[in-house]
Amino acid sequence: MIIERSSEWKEGFTNRLENLEPWQNWTLYNMNYEIVKANLITDFYGLQSPKYLPNLTPLNHQLKVAETVIERMNGKAILADEVGLGKTIEAGLILKEYLVRGLVKKALILTPASLINQWVEELNYKFYIPAIPYKKNTPIEYYDVVVMSMDTAKKSPHKELIYAQDYDMIIIDEAHKLKNHKTKIYEFVQGLKKKFCLLLTATPIQNNVFELFYLISLLKPGHLGNYEAFQSSFSASKHSLEHDDYLRELVNQVMVRNRRQDTGIEWTNRRVQIIPIDFTKEEKEVYEMISELKNMCPVFSDTFSMITLQREMCSSKEATQLTLSKMREKCVELKEIEYMESVMQKLMALEMNSKAEKAYEIISQANDKVIIFTEYRASQAYLQDYLYSKGITSVLFNGKFSKSKREWMKQLFKEKAQVLIATESGSEGINLQFCHHVINYDLPWNPMKLEQRIGRVHRLGQEHDVHIYNIAIRNTIEDSILELLYTKIGVFEKVVGELDDILTAFKKTI
Repeated sequence: MIIERSSEWKEGFTNRLENLEPWQNWTLYNMNYEIVKANLITDFYGLQSPKYLPNLTPLNHQLKVAETVIERMNGKAILADEVGLGKTIEAGLILKEYLVRGLVKKALILTPASLINQWVEELNYKFYIPAIPYKKNTPIEYYDVVVMSMDTAKKSPHKELIYAQDYDMIIIDEAHKLKNHKTKIYEFVQGLKKKFCLLLTATPIQNNVFELFYLISLLKPGHLGNYEAFQSSFSASKHSLEHDDYLRELVNQVMVRNRRQDTGIEWTNRRVQIIPIDFTKEEKEVYEMISELKNMCPVFSDTFSMITLQREMCSSKEATQLTLSKMREKCVELKEIEYMESVMQKLMALEMNSKAEKAYEIISQANDKVIIFTEYRASQAYLQDYLYSKGITSVLFNGKFSKSKREWMKQLFKEKAQVLIATESGSEGINLQFCHHVINYDLPWNPMKLEQRIGRVHRLGQEHDVHIYNIAIRNTIEDSILELLYTKIGVFEKVVGELDDILTAFKKTI
């Protein structure tokens, strides 16, 4: 039999091109359909993608996560590995697998702005996925894989552009930022068409158990019932629930979580401790005067304002003074103004900061690189000045810095400075395995923020034991913070699973 190349297609092609004839043809469609169908990989056991990734050597636990999500969870899952175990790699493997299988063509990755470049770089160079970072006026309809910040995506006109696309896969990094149905980003994500969807977070419960309910409802609406049914079935309140074994079973149908001890990798240890200290007599007097403001000035009757001031007083007089100055303007009665003036005079007369003294003591004993986490930029500036007076070099890191400045600060810390003083923004998007001392100068209300902070140093590549120092001032608001942190840790471990040490090396029963 002689096979010759046909040229008949040329005539049809020319006619359609010149005479604007329709291109649709049912026979051609069926032929194309059969070719695509033949090229699909129908066996969903095992991964095809690793053999196409010469620049990547995935760890066993990362491969197992990808297999589990594809084979058992149909591409809709929460990836909840502990911080530093490579959730980005797992998501990249899953995305690459679906691209290889022909089941995904367009994908959207939503992430905090500080992580955009990291995602683009890893997808391009490790996975050979041509991802682009979204910028203003980027014609996203012409790009198959787009990485965009959450804050940009939820706003007009960007959200309308996204809704007009047909994305096969949505990936959301730091998915705990979605929080609940009342936030704009949650509402935006809820409106997306989600054929496949990955939510990445080491901390699916941040403050209360309902956050996990809302995350799962995004993936599989109704999996935990509606809000009222969930609340009733598990007697759920913010910080307590019942039937946690059954709830964990339901959660595990849509969530994959590895702990460090599950990976087969030899990890360095965490040395965690709470360091209780006392105010000086003068500091205690000012703290009590501040606490009395709620009875002296109506403007301080708001519980949140009072708690904020008490926390700031536990941090630095600089942070406290800023808030007091703003609140003083709202006082109208003479006796209120006079009392405020006396508080501020006593505050600014303080010559010692007990917490800063303890931090300096820890840094001196460590004689190594140290990260200090504070909640307030005013305390950040004070600590830098205080440490400088003691002959210790430091750099700052906070959310007001541009991406390039953040990279510069990180480089300075690695090569020049002994201390990095960071606000909460320093607990995301930077990897600092060359450091292994962390001081939590101010305690957050949320235990998962502690885990995120520690995860900056206790991650793959860390070669030393990591030392964590949690400073807390006795007989202040920080006692209440500690109690609530233990309660929230208990809820997390009931539903999600055990946590590595973040407060102390022992578990406290509330």
